[in-house]
Amino acid sequence: MASVVVAACVALGACACGPEDSEDDKDTNPSQPSMATRPEQPAATPSGSARPEKPSAEPTGDQRTPRTRAGAIHRYEQYLHALGREDIDEVCEVARPAAQKAQDQGFGPCTSTYATVFQMISSTQKKALRTATVDPQRIVVRTPDKIDMPVEAVRASATFSESDLGSYTLEYLKNDWYITD
Repeated sequence: MASVVVAACVALGACACGPEDSEDDKDTNPSQPSMATRPEQPAATPSGSARPEKPSAEPTGDQRTPRTRAGAIHRYEQYLHALGREDIDEVCEVARPAAQKAQDQGFGPCTSTYATVFQMISSTQKKALRTATVDPQRIVVRTPDKIDMPVEAVRASATFSESDLGSYTLEYLKNDWYITD
């Protein structure tokens, strides 16, 4: 069982939605909302999902996280909170590059992989993740663009281990922090 959890954590760390998943979602979702809602949202907001502000924010860069240590911590906390809420869109957005790597290795798209991961996290752990914070003293700044977030840095009402949650590397790419490993 421990090896299954470790494999899931590896997949978790490496399988947030990659750009191709996001584009796949954009390709499939516009047809559904255009029929279900208004057809007035053409190519300008291609996702048509409940979170259209994410794709539209990419070109402007106005709503992105700053390229600072505090920005990386904030972004990782967003990921932890989304993981606790089972917010697949947010989880896949933050872990997009790692997800693409995982998909390239055969783990499948972010949405299906995280659906499995969500089932492996206990309700107590999910509740703890919703308010988890990161201890800035425990993170490792490798370069101004690359920061390691060890599992020991996560402060929550539940305990997490390497096999439960894992440690992650965030990199500053395209004006935001993303989980890359």
